[in-house]
Amino acid sequence: MNAKTFPLARIIRLSILSLGALAFLAPYIFMVSAAGKAQSDIFTSSLSLVPQQWFYVQNFTKALSRVSMGNLLFNGVIVCLLILVIQVIIAVPCAYAMAKLKFRAARVMMVLVMLGLLVPIHATALPLYVAFDTVGGLNGYVALVAPFTISVFGIFLFLQFFRSMPDDLIHAARLDGMTEVGVIARVIVPNAWPAITAFAIFSVVAHWNDLYWPLIVISNQAYATPPLGLLYFRAAEAGDDYGALMAATLIITFPLVAAFLLAQKRFVEGITMTGLKG
Repeated sequence: MNAKTFPLARIIRLSILSLGALAFLAPYIFMVSAAGKAQSDIFTSSLSLVPQQWFYVQNFTKALSRVSMGNLLFNGVIVCLLILVIQVIIAVPCAYAMAKLKFRAARVMMVLVMLGLLVPIHATALPLYVAFDTVGGLNGYVALVAPFTISVFGIFLFLQFFRSMPDDLIHAARLDGMTEVGVIARVIVPNAWPAITAFAIFSVVAHWNDLYWPLIVISNQAYATPPLGLLYFRAAEAGDDYGALMAATLIITFPLVAAFLLAQKRFVEGITMTGLKG
């Protein structure tokens, strides 16, 4: 009986997963298709994913020539890398202290972290903008990076991971004469790479795709991030040339897709070991 029902159950499960994957991939498939179409093919009454005329070369040439695509990608990499490095440097010791050290304020700090998860960037955007404008910090990497250097989500994720680590490992390191900084650098971080990789994916995707904050603090195109550069591309150059716009979008989203595919195994391990569910 089990031999007969198992294949059917597996087929149903795989069918549901395939439909879900297709639903999530549909916008990207359409984007790949539209990036190779001429303007007349995109707005035809018949919906076809295969271009009647292949315009990939023309559209990608427009995308690379009409805006400084290299500068947009460079800004995106610099901003996301700075944010990620500083977030990890701050979040790992904070999470370690709350998970493994005994002190009175641990419970209060945990409450503050949980409350911090409830505060969106939109609630603090106005005072942050006024502060950066007062000190002349607009239109620069500092304005793009500074508000996100402390990640309460990162602290919470690492806290969940560190709680599952055996205390004996830390006690053994202390018996060997390591300080708390040494324990973090030589014991905690080497064992926390799955969680760090998972957090890196979340952080990079969030800040690479962020349009809200760069739109507020950046007016100089030299510091434009990829989403803001696409907005400039759409408004100033591409107009209604959606083929070139889709080609530019493909160029900007490709680093995220490649990074996720390369780090997929670590990402799944990190999410599983921290107990977070998407």
